[in-house]
Formats: sequence, C-alpha cells, structure tokens
Amino acid sequence: MTSEASRGFGIAGEDRTRIWLALHRGLPCDADVSDPSPVVAVVGLGYVGLPLALHFADANAQVVGVDIDPAKVRRLNAGESYISHLPSERIADAVRRGRLVATTDFERLRHVDAVLICVPTPLTRQQEPDLSFVLATGAEVGRRLRPGQLVVLESTTYPGTTDGVLRDVLEAESGCIAGKDFHLAYSPEREDPGNPRSCISAIPKVVGGLTPACRDAAAALYQRVVQRVVVVSSCRAAEATKLLENIFRSVNIALVNELKLVYEAMGIDVWEVIEAASSKPFGFMPFYPGPGLGGHCIPVDPFYLAWKAKEFGLRTRFVELAGEINTSMPVHVVHKVADALNEVGKPLKGARVLVLGIAYKPGIDDDRESPSYALMQGLASRGAIISYHDPHIPTLKPTREHPQWAGVSSVPFDEETVSRQDVVLIATAHRAVDYDRLADWATLVVDTRNMMRGARREGGKARIVRA
Repeated sequence: MTSEASRGFGIAGEDRTRIWLALHRGLPCDADVSDPSPVVAVVGLGYVGLPLALHFADANAQVVGVDIDPAKVRRLNAGESYISHLPSERIADAVRRGRLVATTDFERLRHVDAVLICVPTPLTRQQEPDLSFVLATGAEVGRRLRPGQLVVLESTTYPGTTDGVLRDVLEAESGCIAGKDFHLAYSPEREDPGNPRSCISAIPKVVGGLTPACRDAAAALYQRVVQRVVVVSSCRAAEATKLLENIFRSVNIALVNELKLVYEAMGIDVWEVIEAASSKPFGFMPFYPGPGLGGHCIPVDPFYLAWKAKEFGLRTRFVELAGEINTSMPVHVVHKVADALNEVGKPLKGARVLVLGIAYKPGIDDDRESPSYALMQGLASRGAIISYHDPHIPTLKPTREHPQWAGVSSVPFDEETVSRQDVVLIATAHRAVDYDRLADWATLVVDTRNMMRGARREGGKARIVRA
C-alpha cells in the first residue's frame, strides 16, 4: 500500500483528476468525465487552510474558501494577504483567474466536489481537547452534504475523531452514510511556515480513509498538489501519524530544556554541547532549548494523545512529563530575568522589560500559543512594565488565553527605545533583528535563543545572561 503511494500510483496528472472525479461521482474509473477540474472547498482560511487553498488554485482546481471571519473574506476577494509568508500577488492572481473565491456562506458547499476542513483544535483550560470548531464545521457541512462528495479533516486531533465524532455529526445532519453515500478521510497538514525552502508540493501527504474507496478518492485529489501521497490503513493511523511527528519534537525539546537547567547548574554551556554533539554523523539529531513551546501543534498535540489514552486505561507518562517540562520554561525564564536585574541592583517590580519577539518561531507573523505571552504575563504579574518589538507582528490580536494584550503595538527597534529599557528579553530568534546593535544599545540582555553568542555581540556594552 505505502509503496504504491510512494510511486505516486504511476498515474499522470490528468488521469488522476479523471479517476478522482469518477470515484466521487460513483462512476467507473474509465468513465468519461466532461469537467476535469474539481471544485474544492477549504473551510478555515488560517495558517493551514489558506496555503492549501492557494496550492489547489495553482493546480487549476476551482477553490471555494469558507471562513466565518468576514474581514478575511473581504481581504482575500480583494487580492490581499493577511499572512506574511503568502504574498498578496499570489492571492490576487488566483482570484483574477477565477480559481479562488472566498465566502462566509456555507451554502456554497452544496456545489463542491470535496470539502477540506482546516479549523482550530485547541485545548480547554483543563488541558482537554476542544473539538467545538470541528463539530460546528461538521454540522454546517452535514446540512449541505450530498451523495458522492469527499470530506477530509486536516486539523490535528486524537485518533478516532474522523471516524467517530466527525462522522457522527456528518451522518446525523445529512442522513447520508459515510463510506457508502460520501467519502470520508483524514490527512494531516504538514506546513512549515517561516522556512523558505519548504513547499507543500514537495512534502509527502499522509492519507487515511474510512474505507479503501474513501482513501483512494482522497489520495487522488491530493495528488493534484503534492508529488507524493503516502496512504495508511485508516483515518486513525493518519491521525496517530500527525501526533507522533509532533510528540517526537515535544519530547526532544523537553529533553534539551531539562539538560539546559542541569548543565547550567554545572557551569556548562548547553549550546556548546549541542553544537559538538551535532558533529556526529549518525544517531543524533539536534534540538534546541527555549523559553517554552509555541505554535498550534507541539504545545497541544501531546495533551490530545494523553487525554485519549485515558479512555483505554493508560497513562502516557513520558509524553505528559515532556509537556510539563516545556510548559514550565516560561516560569524559569521569568526567574532568570529577576535574577539578572538583581545582579545589577534593580528589582523586577517597576523594571522596564522589552520582550524581543512575539511570534512562536522566527520569520513569521504567527503568535498562536507563543510562550512570549506567558513570559509577558509572568513578568507583568510581578510588577514589570512590559513592551515588545516584533518586526512581523505590528499589533497584538485578541487571544482566548491572554486577551489583556490585545491592541498593544510593537515599539521601534532603535537606540532611543532600547537604551531606555532595564532589560531586553530575547524570546524569538528573528533574523530581521540586528543583534550587533542590540549589544551596543542595551545595558542588560537575557537571551533564551543564543542569539547574542559571538565576539562582536559579547564585546558590546550589554551584559548578557543566557536563560
């Protein structure tokens, strides 16, 4: 099965489209299909859904983008981007060619061939899965579902979501039977924002279906936009694949975060150790410590698996421990800032702290689950006066966890602003920041990303503390 997918089924592009349309319409694979272009709906036009929609539009599919935010819809239809790594020119071209149209009207789903669901799957305050967005979207899709359509969930979730709760709501709202009247599949997103060498078409796409026919329909569709589809035996196997990918990263980041604390106590530079270990050409993969985890996957996914495992009477102790270590890192960093200020005779209360970086990773404008919010909250709760600079995020948007920061704007990165700060906290390793100048302008820098290492920076006037 997997080897067949690895070869791309050996089917030419036009034939893949014809086969998919035939499967979707309940016809034999060799049936004559007059319209070779599928109509694809992407529900949820955020950091996952919009890139996917554009890739289908680039492949000459007709794409209907559906989102509940009318501001996003207006901007897309005007050819404007609201995600920094997606240029407006690309969106405008897709709209001009009639390959992309955005709408808030779910009624448009009645006229599409496939519905790809790319909505958030956050955690509740109790660290349990919040599937409210998936269920609400499933209900909207189900009310318009017609026989022969393909529905694919791309949102990260626990095994059993697609063939369980999503299937239930689709069938209840439509009266159709999954695997008989419509196709149902799961295919996790594998986007790497901020990496200029990353391209959706070059990243293998994992696909699992409720039935073999569901799997084949989804695989044939995705082969319009990716070079290789990797099929697995079920929706649950595909869901578990996504969790494994991100839990692997979470556990290894937790390991280096813990080693950072241990080595720090021993007077050893963990960054030097990682660099030396990376010289081994086998059996080692470098991971790096930081102030906590961010993004929509790594901070969330381990808790999805831990919650689901309890249903089977099991505890994912290793996974849960990694989550605990990673979520505790902002507290450690706040203590380091307080200690660094004490060393120069200043209390944290009343201190002016500039947080450098809000995005959860370098070079992007995505602040979902960013540890910078926990850092700002922890520092502010102890009386610090907080400001931030981020070249990619000019103003903070409302978040469910930290609504109090909404509307706060980035301050300039210049000598006047930086020199007024009692301490600068590097939270994100943005390449657009001039760290040589930071070394000259600042008096105290707490560095969680090893950006101040080097003779030029360490030779500046700033006192540098690694955290």
